[in-house]
Amino acid sequence: MALTTSAIAGDGANILSERCASCHDLTGPAPTTLEKIWQRKAPDLFYAGDKYEQAWVEAWLQNPKRIRPAGMFYMDHIKPGEKRDMVDDSTLTDHIKLSKADASAVAEALAAKQPMNSLIDAEKHDPAVSPGPLGEMMFDKFFGCMACHQIEPGYGGLSGPEVYTAGSRLKPEYMLSYIRNPQAWDPKIWMPNKHVPDVSIQKMVNYMVDLSKEDWNAKQ
Repeated sequence: MALTTSAIAGDGANILSERCASCHDLTGPAPTTLEKIWQRKAPDLFYAGDKYEQAWVEAWLQNPKRIRPAGMFYMDHIKPGEKRDMVDDSTLTDHIKLSKADASAVAEALAAKQPMNSLIDAEKHDPAVSPGPLGEMMFDKFFGCMACHQIEPGYGGLSGPEVYTAGSRLKPEYMLSYIRNPQAWDPKIWMPNKHVPDVSIQKMVNYMVDLSKEDWNAKQ
């Protein structure tokens, strides 16, 4: 007998509670003090349905790859190097892998978590806005995003999540909203609000969408 969507999501909720809740916040709200945010072990998932593409979640959970080169909080995972601080890989842990059935159930359950949908509904992604050469220049030079984020494996900052897969990982409306005002999503997050003009936000999002179309596995 085929399972209904609600039954699958119910199974996913059980898996989340049993295997994910020790690291991920599944209920919210986001931390409102620096002390609380420094204690965060992994990304909050209580608004995962507003943030992530469901198909990506399902695929990633079956074959997880590190998104944050230096873990959740950079200062906990670095060591002195000859020329600069380096990531101490021995302090990082691998994410658990799920079976296809469990990954599908968890992705279904996470997709239902949409408490921030008013922020999503306020955005309108325009895929027709070409990033052109300015897309990378804005990301690198004008707004300094590469200080924290990698735009290809090994190229860029280490303290934030890489963005070369962001276009397949994140909903475009979420990217628009988060760039526009990071603190609307995460009040104490250290990502600055650069007050980026709307057309520039569209270009940056479409630049990341284009990046995600590259076969990065073949290039590593």
